[in-house]
Amino acid sequence: MNQEQELRSKISELVAEYYNLHFVKNPWDQQKDPVRYAGRVFDEKELQSLVDSSLDFWLTSGRYSQEFEMLFSEFLGVEYVYPVNSGSSANLVAFSTLTSHLLGKRRLKPGDEVISVAAGFPTTLNPIIQHGMVPVFVDIEIGTYNIDISKLESAISPKTKAIFLAHTLGNPYNLDAIMKLVDKYHLWLIEDCCDALGSTYQGKLVGTFGHIGTCSFYPAHHITMGEGGCVFTNDELLAKAALSIRDWGRDCYCAGGESNTCGKRFTGTYGTLPQGYDHKYVYSHIGYNLKITDMQAAIGVEQIKKLPHFIERRKQNFKAWESGFKQWENYFILPKATAGSDPSWFAYPVSVRANAIFTRTELVSYLNQHKVETRNLFGGNLIRQPAYQDVTYRISESGLTNTDFAMNNTFFLGVYPGLTQEMINYVIGLITEFIETKESET
Repeated sequence: MNQEQELRSKISELVAEYYNLHFVKNPWDQQKDPVRYAGRVFDEKELQSLVDSSLDFWLTSGRYSQEFEMLFSEFLGVEYVYPVNSGSSANLVAFSTLTSHLLGKRRLKPGDEVISVAAGFPTTLNPIIQHGMVPVFVDIEIGTYNIDISKLESAISPKTKAIFLAHTLGNPYNLDAIMKLVDKYHLWLIEDCCDALGSTYQGKLVGTFGHIGTCSFYPAHHITMGEGGCVFTNDELLAKAALSIRDWGRDCYCAGGESNTCGKRFTGTYGTLPQGYDHKYVYSHIGYNLKITDMQAAIGVEQIKKLPHFIERRKQNFKAWESGFKQWENYFILPKATAGSDPSWFAYPVSVRANAIFTRTELVSYLNQHKVETRNLFGGNLIRQPAYQDVTYRISESGLTNTDFAMNNTFFLGVYPGLTQEMINYVIGLITEFIETKESET
């Protein structure tokens, strides 16, 4: 071992020592500690990996990024994985990919319609609007909170070219039915798996059914890099377009710090540029720079090793909430997994029934007063949000009745691996007290 290796080893040992001093906390105390809906779960390995990466001082994507791509590819069983700086950027890159000239007559163009839902997160919807296309909103089911499959086909028109949907809170949508429509009408399918890493449908991982998938590594999600996300596909042509769009729109595919991988750096002809123009500065797409740093990837390398355990803990916590809420089905609509699916849950969603003796706002306010975090179903009905008042869209003929119901009545509690049975029991006790007080008042 040389001097540099010895120093790295000593630094790693000190980092582990620091982790134990700074991050290992006392047991949860219900009198003063909050019950989070989500949070980062890590140990000294992530910290050691992060510091090791920083010692390289390679501040863009590098060796850890390559390792993460390999590990993520192996987990999902997909060929092409491109990390980006957020799940929102992943959605932007994935959708932009479908506008690529490489797709010929199948490329998406302004004015095309894209099937989606209004009960979701804005950055699943935003790329449709940003590219001048028309979102077509279909209502959701209460319970699964996914698109109502029975209403999907009637929303398709001759202008419909794609379906862009998230697996809501980790619950897969009916992929059998959707893929039949995708094939029947020759549509593109983007699977937003930002909340669903590890969920399966008919035994197959979500994100591997459609043409291209996305994932997020924000701290609330299944694994984290702090910020971060990725785009993935098994389609070579889509992969080529996605990589270009992520990396400035460049035509060159040399890795950072490399040159002339193709051996034709100064010999090609591109557009109306001079013959032999430097290929490293040829741009074939309108692109961005959305790569992750190697320090982020270093965290992800250790996080993905923990992913199977994280998934199992999420499922266990979901079952714990389910056991507690069963006694109140007269007040709540409880969540249900889509038939044939095994969700890697992001959260435990419930809806307060319309005839309940309390409102969602009353309950979540009570929980908030006792330091229990809850969240609504993201943006509720997005077309009611201020940002979308001047947006052109179409609502399917069935309307958005359930979407509005969820906007007014649905909330979720956490299932992340840092949640313990003690915390869940505490919250169940609070809800019991709340309901008993409401019942005594009626």
